[in-house]
Amino acid sequence: MGGLNIPNIIIEVAYLLAAVCFIIGLKRLSSPALARSGNQIAAFGMLVAVVATLFARPVVNPWYILVGSVIGGGIGFYLARSVQMTAMPQMVALFNGMGGGAAALTSISEYLKMASAGSTLATDFSLATMLGVVIGSISFSGSILALGKLQGFISSAPITYRGQQVVNGLIFALIALLGVYLVGFDPQNTLVLWVAAALALVLGVAMVLPIGGADMPVVISLLNSFTGLAAAFTGFVLRSTVLVISGALVGASGTLLTQLMGKAMNRPLTNVLFGAFGSAGDAVAATTDASGRSIREVGLEDAATLLAYANQVVIVPGYGMAVARAQNSVQELAKILEQRGVEVKYAIHPVAGRMPGHMNVLLAEADVPYNQLFEMDDINPEFGRTDVVLVIGANDVVNPAARHDKQSPIYGMPILDVDKAANVIIMKRSMRSGFAGIENELFYEPKTSMLFGDAKETADGLVSAVKQL
Repeated sequence: MGGLNIPNIIIEVAYLLAAVCFIIGLKRLSSPALARSGNQIAAFGMLVAVVATLFARPVVNPWYILVGSVIGGGIGFYLARSVQMTAMPQMVALFNGMGGGAAALTSISEYLKMASAGSTLATDFSLATMLGVVIGSISFSGSILALGKLQGFISSAPITYRGQQVVNGLIFALIALLGVYLVGFDPQNTLVLWVAAALALVLGVAMVLPIGGADMPVVISLLNSFTGLAAAFTGFVLRSTVLVISGALVGASGTLLTQLMGKAMNRPLTNVLFGAFGSAGDAVAATTDASGRSIREVGLEDAATLLAYANQVVIVPGYGMAVARAQNSVQELAKILEQRGVEVKYAIHPVAGRMPGHMNVLLAEADVPYNQLFEMDDINPEFGRTDVVLVIGANDVVNPAARHDKQSPIYGMPILDVDKAANVIIMKRSMRSGFAGIENELFYEPKTSMLFGDAKETADGLVSAVKQL
């Protein structure tokens, strides 16, 4: 492939086209209605970039690339088609980790090739290599551990020990010293690079260990930005303009998303990384709170009557809906209510589920109209004039304690103002707490009714009950 004499101007134009496709695709991903086409445009840009690179650089044996692409593409296609939506965050973490690992290995490979050839390694080349290897290794090991926490291979509760931050700081300082030595004093010393890579793998694990399940969406976003930065530095190592651009886009968007997620939880990134927040939701709330208020249960028929004769119903989806795969049943319920003249809206909290946009994807899968999906800032003014709010598997994002309880770990987190509605129906399997592991004050409000059971079975029951009215 590399033997074909393709003018450099054509290659550069192809890279420019790929970069434009990445930018347009990323922009369109911000809208649920345009996200699918944005993904397709970005994928086309990646195809253009890969083909242009194969023609621009000599390839010893293109069959290796072809076979690897078929195997890797086949595995990726199978996983993307077969994975359940509840496991999508795990897949994102896996793919993100693979990207970071690939960037680190590519930088190491190029460095070893240059060092073995006896070439004088420039400072910028050594620095870019060190940064690409370290950041990519952190992203790889951190993402794999995040996958384990999300999948349940490892406890999703924070894992801490005495002196943990000191140990992490020492590892980071040692990596920094190795980087200074390699770049400034002995660029040909490949052993230093290998040791730094190994320490970075350890640091990635050490960074994610003390982070609980409640913060996994933020961690995934942060590690995604790390992968982008690693790819950008690898682009400097390879002198690949398109890799620098694409990596910088991923790094910038991941960083911005991390900041937005932290803002949505009212928690700085330092608190996410070092706060050991989230207990995996293993605690079970009592049926009576400290003030003596008790929960009030409601049956299917009464809940259906309340919904059917409302003027406006707001549905708040959460992770419980994803686990039960109840989105299609919920959409059927919404359609039946609309046929009765009820106005139905969906309230989406930024950190509902286990990854950014989790609820949006689930509801889009069920063909929920995009104009019925409302972000937190847009829907909160609506709750005061809402007759019924139907909360399906959400917990911490509707907990009023976030507003006034300064002792609560979620204090200050912006929430959906569900408690301002006239009536609230909460669909849950049990009184088990959310990821924050705390009691939800909303459960004990006089206007709140608990509808226990599997979300899908309960939604199907509500559909049948409303039809009979």
